[in-house]
Amino acid sequence: MNQRWFIIGLLGITSFVSLLISPGCANIVPPQGGPRDTIPPVLLKVIPGDSSTRFNSKKIDFYFDEYIDVQDPQTQLLISPLPTINPTVDARLRDLSVRLKDSLLPNTTYTIDFGKAIKDFTEGNIAKDIRYVFSTGNYIDSLEIYGKVLLAETGKTDSTLIAMLHTDPEDSAVYKKKPAYIARLDKEGRFSFKNLPNQTFYLYALKDESGMRRYNDKKQLFAFAPKPVFSSLQKDSLTLYAYISDPGTVSTLTIAAPEATAKKTDTDKRLKYQTSIQNNQQDILLPFLFQFENRIKQLDSTGIRLYRDSTYTVVDSVHLNLDTTGRQLTLTTSWEEGQSYHLILTKGAAEDSLGKQWIKTDTLSFTTKRKTDYGKLKIRLRGLDMSQQPVLQFVQSERVVKAIRLTGPLYEEALFYPGEYQIRILLDKNDNGRWDTGSFFGNRKQPEQVIPLEKRVTVKPNWLNEYELETGSR
Repeated sequence: MNQRWFIIGLLGITSFVSLLISPGCANIVPPQGGPRDTIPPVLLKVIPGDSSTRFNSKKIDFYFDEYIDVQDPQTQLLISPLPTINPTVDARLRDLSVRLKDSLLPNTTYTIDFGKAIKDFTEGNIAKDIRYVFSTGNYIDSLEIYGKVLLAETGKTDSTLIAMLHTDPEDSAVYKKKPAYIARLDKEGRFSFKNLPNQTFYLYALKDESGMRRYNDKKQLFAFAPKPVFSSLQKDSLTLYAYISDPGTVSTLTIAAPEATAKKTDTDKRLKYQTSIQNNQQDILLPFLFQFENRIKQLDSTGIRLYRDSTYTVVDSVHLNLDTTGRQLTLTTSWEEGQSYHLILTKGAAEDSLGKQWIKTDTLSFTTKRKTDYGKLKIRLRGLDMSQQPVLQFVQSERVVKAIRLTGPLYEEALFYPGEYQIRILLDKNDNGRWDTGSFFGNRKQPEQVIPLEKRVTVKPNWLNEYELETGSR
């Protein structure tokens, strides 16, 4: 009996103790639900202090108000002037240490920018604008250089580019040496160099996918200031225009597939092709197109004949052109609206590089669109500088679908293809009607500039579409 009462008493004491300690245990369990933490880590203290002079330390300690996580420090951390050996970054709980592995230059102001490297441990909130400045001399340099980088061909921005300052005036420095200073671009393409000495610099920008900080590829986005730049107390903005020196085949063009090779098992001798006809209709503003699978090696133009309406009236004014690839054949004529046409493809009139041909005479029948399927477009451009030989560009899906050399501030078109268009103004220096890239080595040449207009143009069919656009030509 005594043993029974002892066990009951022990269980009671255990339950009582559990009640006493359970609130304390609950305090260390993260709360379920509730508002999400959106506050980034706050920097509380740095040793040595920010803006220290006569700096001679090999280690800098940063203390934050919460647990932190450091991601991709080798890419995100920028130290200027650039050291030969990158510093190491160690993070533990709320503390972060930067260990300098390279000797520091005398009487020089250094900056350390952490970019997006520092985040809180739980939610990943980025601690922005964490920047540390120190000087090995008696004072902190305070001069600046500001600017922005635009993509010359589109007028848009690319925040993945970096801006660079070199002190070497030689052109070769941009591919042989790392720059002295580096700055990131924001989403508006803007950059800033702060805490600079009173010095002459050579300003560049590039897409640094290799991490080498050098211009070593003609297919690399690159920009250069046309003349040396000077650090100052004034925030004079500079604009660079980035270009690809040797773009090769760009995204706006169709890339031809490799030439097919004949296979022993391929017994189909029919010539394979596609046409530009959509929904059995031909656009009256465009030519008729054949796109062949393989290069055409033999073409008899007399074997391709065009007829109109049900009476099969011969259309005489037809022009055929095979492009340089041998895969695209263009048929140009003056189309009549809302009319039926019949295109006769005679047996053997075309043969490709594999010996495939039209094995029998075939007829392609289609109708043309009506003028009411198109819209009338009238655009008045304000602030247009005609001395810069402007070209009006209509853009869809990042592709220039129509380019018009302007002769004045008013553009009118009686028949325009319906759709939504982005409008750009090309400043066509050499007046050839198309955008030209730049070059840096040899004969320096800045790329031609393109100004994107803010307002888009929507063309509705069977409608007078009028717009007044501000060009902001520069």
